[in-house]
Amino acid sequence: MKFSKIELAKEAIKHKGFLKKIPDVYRMVRMWSKGQYPMKSVDIILPLLGLLYIISPIDLLPEIALPVIGVMDDLAILSLALPKLMREVDKFLLWEAERSSVDQKVIDAEIVR
Repeated sequence: MKFSKIELAKEAIKHKGFLKKIPDVYRMVRMWSKGQYPMKSVDIILPLLGLLYIISPIDLLPEIALPVIGVMDDLAILSLALPKLMREVDKFLLWEAERSSVDQKVIDAEIVR
């Protein structure tokens, strides 16, 4: 059974609504880079590097030389990077929802002189 990086990427984006969360990933990275969203650098950089490795044509174990093993390294990195990224996006969405609910609360007050 022959796998290509394109087929592997297609399988990856089907993972738990990954396509729907791409704008959220972008927003999360943007807010993190501006310093608005508190997150460890490792928690975002490692999953993104893993996804870049999957997309890139350069491999430690190329599919041409080692057909089955070459795909296995991509699958291993994908199985580690994608769930980690999805967990971070879920944390970000929760943080964003809590933040917006705090901003929208109106407190009735009485001015006392």
